[in-house]
Amino acid sequence: MLLAVDIGNTNVTFGVFEGEELRVTWRMATNVNQMADEYAALLLNLLRYQGLDASDIKDVVMCNVVPPLTTTFVDLAQRYFKATPLVIGAGVKTGVRIRMDNPREVGADRIADAAAAHHLYGGPVIIIDLGTATTFGIVSREGDYIGGIIATGIATAAEALYSRTAQLPRVDLVRPSHVIGTNTVAAMQSGIIYGYASLVEGMVARIQQEWGEKAMVVATGGYARLVAKETAVIDKVNPDLTLIGLRLIYQMNKV
Repeated sequence: MLLAVDIGNTNVTFGVFEGEELRVTWRMATNVNQMADEYAALLLNLLRYQGLDASDIKDVVMCNVVPPLTTTFVDLAQRYFKATPLVIGAGVKTGVRIRMDNPREVGADRIADAAAAHHLYGGPVIIIDLGTATTFGIVSREGDYIGGIIATGIATAAEALYSRTAQLPRVDLVRPSHVIGTNTVAAMQSGIIYGYASLVEGMVARIQQEWGEKAMVVATGGYARLVAKETAVIDKVNPDLTLIGLRLIYQMNKV
């Protein structure tokens, strides 16, 4: 079995693949101060809960946007799974040609998303990752990553409203019953939920106008389902896109 690890700014997502089948996924909070043994204790318990053992994991692939945790998870893989992980980065075959001014600026998770989206849905495709940040990745018909957009994430924006104002409360990120809020909480929820749905609609329209062709729109990330319910421009929601991309890249590099 293959363990895929997506280390993000807010969550670490784990997926266990048996062949092409994604058997199970878990998420835990990203903590740069947590040791490899602490992450391993949580992960091994989750494996046992699913009737799996550390010895069932033969290989590990990972992408990481939190550099201090690279050593932590390499250590975890080597000590507990006896595997040297494939870390997505320079020198790794991905099947994605990056047409950015500086290809090294593109996060490994964006590359994994692009590999998975083009494999599953073809191209052209717009990938929207609604997580800590809201990112748009644009992948051509040929599978090239030609550019992207980065905006503030939903939870990040909501927390900023609470922490940077004197009287606005912290609110649950749930759909309000009306666009026009009749109290402060409902007004904030409308601005956040419907505001981000409008952001998605507006940016997709601008991308396609500038690009000159219609593209499939795929959403992933922790808030993908929440936003997708409020807009018709999202064609597919795939919360496991990054993990699937990691598996595909691992297969490309398997000797």
